[in-house]
Amino acid sequence: MANQPISVAQRATYEPSAFQEFLWWLSTAEKEIVSECVIDRNRYSIVGMIVMTTWLFATLAWTYFFSTAIESAWIFVPLGLFMGFIILSIDRALIKGIHSGNKKKIRPYLFRGLLALTIGVFMAQPAILYLFDKEIKVQISLDNEGRKQRKANELDTLYQKKKLELTQEKNSIDDKEQSLLKDVNLARENYIREADGTGGTGKVGIERIALAKKAEYEKLDAEFQALIRVNQPGKDQIQSSLQSIDSTKRKEEELFAATLNNGFLTRAEALNNLLKGNDALKYRYYLIVAILMLIELMPIIAKSLLPAGSYEQKAMLREEMEKNMAFDNIQKEKALKTLYNELAYENDADMIRGFFNLTKEDREEKIRSLSTRFREDNNRSFDGMWNEIKRDILSKQEN
Repeated sequence: MANQPISVAQRATYEPSAFQEFLWWLSTAEKEIVSECVIDRNRYSIVGMIVMTTWLFATLAWTYFFSTAIESAWIFVPLGLFMGFIILSIDRALIKGIHSGNKKKIRPYLFRGLLALTIGVFMAQPAILYLFDKEIKVQISLDNEGRKQRKANELDTLYQKKKLELTQEKNSIDDKEQSLLKDVNLARENYIREADGTGGTGKVGIERIALAKKAEYEKLDAEFQALIRVNQPGKDQIQSSLQSIDSTKRKEEELFAATLNNGFLTRAEALNNLLKGNDALKYRYYLIVAILMLIELMPIIAKSLLPAGSYEQKAMLREEMEKNMAFDNIQKEKALKTLYNELAYENDADMIRGFFNLTKEDREEKIRSLSTRFREDNNRSFDGMWNEIKRDILSKQEN
């Protein structure tokens, strides 16, 4: 059987793969239009591939960012995927707004470039922190030790006045005791020297002077022992207060040390401290930031650099056609509704006229009946009859 002839006007059919359709979706191209544009098929696949690369990079960067603050992968992974999807949506919105009609306009590009630049700078931070992870961990350790030292100095300053007061009070008590102890030791030495003849009058034995010196020594010693007994509770209280202050400082230092971590802000601060004293790292840091920012800017750059093909022309014409069709449909729908309202008005008016014509004789008959009753009943007033006519016969105006 001979093959059926194919019309010259019949269009060739092209069936894209599922992956290519996905790339077209990423590049915001309409499948029905781009599939008919041979050159633009590959062009928008390239844009879609770039958008997908940016999307994956954003997802990884945000996932790592959340992992620095959240331990559970069941939480930080979905959060990273969600933020990656937000970046994807922003990128699709940005490239969708770029077309041949505004490629020569500076203002839209400035806005899109600033937005992409802001996102790119922020996304570059997690990636850089990951690349310099080992160096940052060392710097974090040094920074945390410095924070502990600053915290200790702050606590010393905070409790310095109270400790100074307690220490001065304790020293004052000790000075009084030491002063009295010196007097006791001097009196004891004088008594011993008087008793053994090495001092004083030079007579050996317990004589009257020796007994007097012994009595003076024993009196001072008793006063010293009494002073110690009186001062001991106060000294114990002071010592307890000083120990309490030291204990409080240690607890606060331990609590502060427990709050130290290696979260995102801590890592960012450590990175800044690393950059201050390392020129080699600083240059590489700015180079990496520029490269990572270009990853976010790539979709806009690619869409801007690629020439406008037949797809944009067809999309513009298709959009214009849909606008015209929408306008025509609205106008036709408006005309139909106007016609319906006019016909409804005419038919309803005829029905109302018929209703009034049909009930005219009955209403007149009822009025005659009321007039007869008014004539026969002398107690009825004209106003009363008129009110009945208004209530029962006359029609009420529509609101």
